[in-house]
Amino acid sequence: MAIEAWFMEENDEDQRLPHHRNPKQFVSLDHLADLGVLYWKLNPKDYENDQELKEIRESRGYNYMDLLDLCPERVENYEEKLKNFYTEHIHGDEEIRYCLEGSGYFDVRDKEDRWIRIWIKEGDMIVLPAGIYHRFTLDTGNYVKVNHSHLHLALRTYSVCTINLLLMCSVDEVVRG
Repeated sequence: MAIEAWFMEENDEDQRLPHHRNPKQFVSLDHLADLGVLYWKLNPKDYENDQELKEIRESRGYNYMDLLDLCPERVENYEEKLKNFYTEHIHGDEEIRYCLEGSGYFDVRDKEDRWIRIWIKEGDMIVLPAGIYHRFTLDTGNYVKVNHSHLHLALRTYSVCTINLLLMCSVDEVVRG
């Protein structure tokens, strides 16, 4: 099953809710690709040995990855931190997120300045292009474990949001490629 994405209804309700418009307006993979958002469905149970993941990482020049666990039991001041992750921001580098367990939402702005909500679940991997405004939140399951691939730390420019994410979350392991 392909990833689910839709145009969001903006309101003040809990950010972990789906926020569908009425009627629902789903977004195609082609529309996401037009924005530079790429998608793969991979096998999260064997990500350490996944040849397709290895090829994607090599073709995009990524030689570093870390695993982040985000849930109330592992993050101090969880509700406050979740609100911080939901702050709109932008990166100078593309961002890869591979969902190994749980689920959450990446919201991206399209060319008409509308929010698109992308629901990542186990096995979904997305690449957000450099220069796209985005934000992240968990869904009502309140748990996600993601693999974050990128250039070596010394070569990457981090936003304040990413630094806060790395400092506040449980980092299970770091793997150098």
